[in-house]
Amino acid sequence: MNRETFQELSLIRLKESEALLKDGCWDGAYYLCGYTIECALKACISKKTKEHDFPPPRSTIEKYYTHNLKLLMESAGLDVQLKQDMKNDKELEVNWYTIAAWNESCRYERHSDSEAKDLFLAIKDPNHGVLKWLKHHW
Repeated sequence: MNRETFQELSLIRLKESEALLKDGCWDGAYYLCGYTIECALKACISKKTKEHDFPPPRSTIEKYYTHNLKLLMESAGLDVQLKQDMKNDKELEVNWYTIAAWNESCRYERHSDSEAKDLFLAIKDPNHGVLKWLKHHW
């Protein structure tokens, strides 16, 4: 996997979640929305990797193989920047906290139309969306 693949997958997952929303498939849309952000964060992490660098310590690499969006934000080295930007953009802050509640175990849960739509909008908001913010860093 490389950075471009993660960028592409992020956009594909967003498109798939939108299609599921239009079909009223709230659970699947909610689940794929989380993977939209996971892939975007992994693209940000990939950007930090240099072609000829020796691999980082195993403990660092293991942090990359998680579905925890907060840990991935830290691994990407963007957590401090996000906190600063959220101080100036309260809508971005609300959107991030909406998304940060997602986790991979949501695949075993039911989600309402409003939960799925809120998560999708937190990602895709054209001015304050988390994906827009991440694209500046991937």
